[in-house]
Amino acid sequence: MVPVKHFGLFQFKEEVSESQIESCFQEMNSMVGKVPGLLEVLHGPYMGSEGLNDGFSHGFIMTFDSVETLEAYLSHPEHERVKEIVLPCLERVIVFDFAT
Repeated sequence: MVPVKHFGLFQFKEEVSESQIESCFQEMNSMVGKVPGLLEVLHGPYMGSEGLNDGFSHGFIMTFDSVETLEAYLSHPEHERVKEIVLPCLERVIVFDFAT
């Protein structure tokens, strides 16, 4: 199996608090162990000084053990539950998948 990275950028709505942002990432982290093949979730705020983040304030990388488990994750009930919490907080999101 070839590991796959599920990489994303979030621009949170202006009214979303830091505690709400942290809660979103806690919910995302909680999927490890519940979604088969999801090995790790890393996340954090933009730290660069270049200013090339185009308004995106936070990024995440999820590692899946294969393309198949990534595909299964997309419709997994736990992913659907977390999306209901995270998506209303977002102004914009970008997601990009690649094999490593």
